[in-house]
Amino acid sequence: MFRSLAMATLSAALFAACASAPTADKSGKTGSVKDGATLDLAILETTDVHSNILSYDYYKQKDDPSFGYERLATLIRQARKEFPNTVLFDSGDTIQGSVLADYQALVKPVGCDTELGIYAAMDAIGYDGGTAGNHEFNYGLPFLAQVTNTAMNVDGVKPRQCAGPKFPLVLSNVYSVRDKQPIFKPWTIVTKTVEVKNADGSTTPTALRIGIIGFTPPPILDWDKRNLQGKVTVDGVVEAANRYMPEVLAQKPDLVVAILHGGLNTAPYTPQMENGGWYLAGVPGIDALLLGHSHTEFPGPRYMDMKDVDAKRGIVRGVPAVMGGFFGKDLGVINMTMTRENGRWVVQKDKSHSQVRPICPKKNECVPADPAIAPIVKEAHDAAVAYVNTPIGATDHDLTSYFADEGNMSALAVVNAAQADYARDEIAREHPEWKDIPVISAASAFRTGFGGPDDYTDVARGPMTIRNAADLYFYPNTLAAVKIDTAGVKAWLEKSATRFNQIDPSKEGEQPLTGKLVPYNFDQMQGGITYTIDITKPEGQRIGNLRYKGKAIRDGQTFIVVTNSYRANGGGEFPGMNGESVVLNAPDGNREVVIKWVEAKKTVTAKDVDKRSWSFVPVKIRGPVTFTAASGKEGVAKAQGLAIRQLRDNGDGTAVYALDLSKR
Repeated sequence: MFRSLAMATLSAALFAACASAPTADKSGKTGSVKDGATLDLAILETTDVHSNILSYDYYKQKDDPSFGYERLATLIRQARKEFPNTVLFDSGDTIQGSVLADYQALVKPVGCDTELGIYAAMDAIGYDGGTAGNHEFNYGLPFLAQVTNTAMNVDGVKPRQCAGPKFPLVLSNVYSVRDKQPIFKPWTIVTKTVEVKNADGSTTPTALRIGIIGFTPPPILDWDKRNLQGKVTVDGVVEAANRYMPEVLAQKPDLVVAILHGGLNTAPYTPQMENGGWYLAGVPGIDALLLGHSHTEFPGPRYMDMKDVDAKRGIVRGVPAVMGGFFGKDLGVINMTMTRENGRWVVQKDKSHSQVRPICPKKNECVPADPAIAPIVKEAHDAAVAYVNTPIGATDHDLTSYFADEGNMSALAVVNAAQADYARDEIAREHPEWKDIPVISAASAFRTGFGGPDDYTDVARGPMTIRNAADLYFYPNTLAAVKIDTAGVKAWLEKSATRFNQIDPSKEGEQPLTGKLVPYNFDQMQGGITYTIDITKPEGQRIGNLRYKGKAIRDGQTFIVVTNSYRANGGGEFPGMNGESVVLNAPDGNREVVIKWVEAKKTVTAKDVDKRSWSFVPVKIRGPVTFTAASGKEGVAKAQGLAIRQLRDNGDGTAVYALDLSKR
């Protein structure tokens, strides 16, 4: 009944918006644009920049032209020269995700009177609006309220005027527990002066009123439970749209743009859906859809077979849409044509299309950096570089994530050892009655080439600094532990093993090793536990020979598994990980735990960490089992005892490798 009422209200508002809505010219007069006029509008989008302001790799300490907002800014300026009418919006995950971001939020937090580096860079280019992604909440609501200059009526946030972005941020599906109101403005109207082409060929400057409404992934309440629990509630994206679109349409905007930090998913809808863009496109009144979160491109091949989606033109259920990559690698562009009909603007969907423009159209052919950006963050950048070079210890062996999917646990072993030692100490102090419960640790490799051939953890033997710790543990998660039984451990590992495709031993020709599960959800456990993965079997039936300290694990045995707050509270949708089994919510971040552990060890040796805990079940395959990784790394595989050979070099810094599954 509620949904019917909401839809009825929305339909009425939509009808009202479709009535005559005169457009004002610069003098404020109405009626200056007549029927038959046309408007070509380019909607520009950035998303998932993750505070990668400069084209600089803080881990390898070198320039990297393949990413960075300073080059994305060049594409924005080029687009503004190319298209007569443009608007620019950001789809979130803006303030977190780089060494510089962590420095300004955690190490030396910016003061109320200082604008955050990424927002200062964006203001130098000029934005018309944006929304908040899930990672905006990683540093807590007080920090978010400060750096966005938002008066949030939530516990822990004091009202004050601070330096924030000079463009509006809208978010409609996160509400304060105190007053049930959105913590950001749910929507706003942006007015832009555009050039309209009249039927006689002349042009007229006209005010275009654009409604914008923002959405973030509903699971943030699970992912950032420590920061959000008891302070905010979250609604589904469709529910929020049905709630606020009538208000937007009542303002009679000429155009409505939904800014969603989320992707596309055609699975049955639930209010908890992480990537609800497909369903949001079906809400009446939305004229354009800006996407994000998925760290991919739309239009693009990933969505080719999706129902009611034109993955070449960039149309979702009849609505023009775009998703502009991540890390400042791409600019999203919706080219939209509108015509004046019966006193209102109408989007000509058959003449609208989307495109994603990369900063590097070809290898080693990247657009230059915008010279205005680097000086804005020079002081913070220099300070961040100095900070991450602080010595913390040393390692007597290389720690890398090359071939982490295939069994190289050299980098993960340090994380798992540090996490397990921390949890054992905490549990011994807080719960001495659990002293006989085995403590094991789960960690995943965050950097496994997703961002390109240099996107790997690579800590060479020798001195270690904070930079290396950040390389080992990329995200600012906090440590958590759960108490589960044998079935829970096995279910966890089975979920992780869905990282791999099912391999047919009798099939000739190449078979790809990995599937759709993202690498940061491929958890690998250590701490006395060992197991095998049989990738010739279906999902859910792959984990075998599960042992603890050499003995078969019995049914019903209890374990404490150390992980991060994201995983323990439902991140990645692992079985049983809903926060109810959490027994330790540490005040310390996983990265800080690694730093302190290395400092205590002084020099990390092979004796300080566990050996590889799992292996593939040996099986002879007729054709090669292949995967793509950074080229020229056969030596790393050999040193780790992995039966891997390089088949061919792709010429872009990556290569295709073959894994011999017949060898243990």
